Amino acid sequence: MSVGWEVKELGAVSAISYGHTESASGEPVGPRFLRITDIQHDHVDWDSVPYCRIETPDLPKYLLANGDIVFARTGATTGKSFLVTDPPEAVFASYLIRLRLLDKNVLPEFVSLFFQTSGYWKSIKDGSTGSAQGGFNATKLGALSIPIPPVPEQKRIVGILDEAFDGIATAKANTQKNLHNAGGVFESYLQSIFTHRGPDWVDRTIEEVCVIGDGNHSSNYPKKEELVDVGVPFIRATNLVAGRISGKEMRFLSPQKHVQLKKGHLKTGDVLITNRGEIGKTAMVDVTYDNANLNSQIAWLRCREEIDNKFLFHILNSGEIQKHFQSSKNGAALQQLTIKQLRALRVPLPPKDAQQAIVGQLDSLEEKTQRLESIYEQKLTALEELKKSLLHQAFSGQL
Repeated sequence: MSVGWEVKELGAVSAISYGHTESASGEPVGPRFLRITDIQHDHVDWDSVPYCRIETPDLPKYLLANGDIVFARTGATTGKSFLVTDPPEAVFASYLIRLRLLDKNVLPEFVSLFFQTSGYWKSIKDGSTGSAQGGFNATKLGALSIPIPPVPEQKRIVGILDEAFDGIATAKANTQKNLHNAGGVFESYLQSIFTHRGPDWVDRTIEEVCVIGDGNHSSNYPKKEELVDVGVPFIRATNLVAGRISGKEMRFLSPQKHVQLKKGHLKTGDVLITNRGEIGKTAMVDVTYDNANLNSQIAWLRCREEIDNKFLFHILNSGEIQKHFQSSKNGAALQQLTIKQLRALRVPLPPKDAQQAIVGQLDSLEEKTQRLESIYEQKLTALEELKKSLLHQAFSGQL
């Protein structure tokens, strides 16, 4: 640590308190009522923050002021913080903790940056261990130590990091836009193919061009204890991710149980589609999942000679068909697309050689798109690592 720096506990330089317990109201019955959910992307839209009732004598105790830092103390967002600047008349809710600096030699902006460091987040993780909801209380927050340089050095660090983080935020926004656009190019091209059909295209029902089946239901459905960690893959709707079968959290059947099940036996090249729950998710069965099995939320389509299976896969992912799926949901308890509806679904088909040519074009474009997406994802990761590196340098006196 650099000369002139001190290490102090947050509790020694600030007042830390819990928020107000009350129900939120859309009517202006009192001050604004800041909750965890009102803090999004390090920003609060005060016009959308609800109100709450509060007794006049209690108002000063919970009133937010410029320079306060509020902190989520429970749930999935535990540790998330927000530096309050120029607030309207507002109080903070009970699932937040307010940190108000009392030591004039410690700047709120500097402490707010500390709440973004890797060391801080490690303390939150370690302090929340063992809590069902990931809680972190005022006592633990007050016990956190923070390195504090002289005020001029704090101002210098805040100025450098604010400028750098503005640049990083701009770069990330541009990269995320490029990432979105890369995926949009493929989707737009896919849609154009099926909306600009040639004169030799014909409409066919799925039943005319595919054998259709689904997963296991009713008495044959595997019991929880029959799902094991090794064996025949038992594909569930959650395993269909971004057009592929994901092995993450895959469950398995014993070979004996797999043989007992009369439905859901897959072959390489089958096209899968979820027809219950989140309908319309698709994937193709590759050799890895040949002879795998399915649960009751997925149907399988086995192409006849007149349709290319990869072409069918792309048809099912086109905007027109996906829109049709969303408008075809029924069932109150569980949304579903019935096998009868799948059989009747009409799809546009050019001749087989044209199908294969289209698949080749789409595969080429998809490969380029995925390469671009990988580059943009790597850039986003690098920008986040740069931010962490700058914070580490700042709070170790190396900036």
